[in-house]
Amino acid sequence: MTGRLPDELIELIQQESSKANPEGLNLLAETILARHGQAVQAILFYGSCLRTGQEKEGVVDLYVIVDAYLPAYGKAGFAILNWMLPPNVFYLEVPDGGRVICAKYAVLSLADFQCGTSEAWFQSYLWARFAQPVRLLYTRSETTAQHIHSALARAVVTFLRSVLPQFSSPFSARELWCRGLFLSYRSELRAEKQDQPTRLFDADRSHYERVTRSAMAAVPFEVEVIPQGDSVCYRANISARRRFLNRLAWQARRVQGKCLSVLRLTKGLFTFQGGLDYILWKIERHSGIRIPEDSALRRHPVSGIWVIFWRLYRRGGFR
Repeated sequence: MTGRLPDELIELIQQESSKANPEGLNLLAETILARHGQAVQAILFYGSCLRTGQEKEGVVDLYVIVDAYLPAYGKAGFAILNWMLPPNVFYLEVPDGGRVICAKYAVLSLADFQCGTSEAWFQSYLWARFAQPVRLLYTRSETTAQHIHSALARAVVTFLRSVLPQFSSPFSARELWCRGLFLSYRSELRAEKQDQPTRLFDADRSHYERVTRSAMAAVPFEVEVIPQGDSVCYRANISARRRFLNRLAWQARRVQGKCLSVLRLTKGLFTFQGGLDYILWKIERHSGIRIPEDSALRRHPVSGIWVIFWRLYRRGGFR
C-alpha cells in the first residue's frame, strides 16, 4: 500500500461512489446494520445490479466493511472463517412494497479491504472487483468514507500495474481493461461470455477512460500518452523480463484463484443461508449445468463439491 495516490483519481472515485442509490437498497442497509450493529463501517454496492439498475429483478451485490470480525458476529466460528479466508458471504431478503429485494453480502474488515485492494494481495479477487465502479450505500463517518475512497483508488492502480506488462505495443484504455478483466475472470471459477469484459467497459466507457488516465501517474512504469482524436492511447516502457514475470504471475493467479474459489464456495455451505442451494445456483449460473437432485453433491456436500467442480472443469463448465 505504498505510493501516493493522485488527487484527481480519488476525486473521480468519490464522484462515482457518491451517486444516488435506488431507494430500496436503504432497506437492505438498515437490515444489515441491525444484524451487525456498530461494527459496520461502510456498505458498498457493486456488480451487475449496479450496472443494469435492476436491483429488484436480480440479486444485489453488497460488501459490508466492519471494524473487526468478532464484534461483527458475536460468534468466534464465523469470525475465524472470515479471518482465515475472507470474505464470508450471506444471503438477505427484505420486503419492499409487495416485492422482495434479494441480496448477497460479503463481510470484510477495513484492514483486509485496504490490503486486498492493494499490491499486497497477489490474488486479483478484490482489487479487480473494486477497480470497477462502486457506490457507497452507507458510511459511518467522513473519515471512513475517505479510507474507502483511497482503497478504491488503490484498487485501480493495482489493477493497472498488474495488467500493463501484458502490452508491448500501444494500447487503448478499452484494450487494457478488457485484457485485465479477462485475466481476472480466468483466476476464478467463472463462465462469463467472451464479450463480458467488453460489455463492462462499454457500459461506463467515460468513467474507465478517466480513471485510467488519472491512475497512470501512480503506476511504477514509464507510460507515454499518445493523443488520438477525441481519445488517447498509451505505450508502456517495461522490460522484457518484467513482462515475462507478469505472465508467470497471472498463470499462478489462475491456479491459486480457482482453488480459493472452491474453498470459498465450500465455506458458503456453512455461512450462507441455504448454502447448498446457493452453490448449486452458482454452478448453474456460471456453467449452465444443472446438478441432479440425487447428485453426490447433495448427498455429501462437503466432499462432493470437489468432485463436481473437477468434472465441470474438465467439461469446460469453467474457464
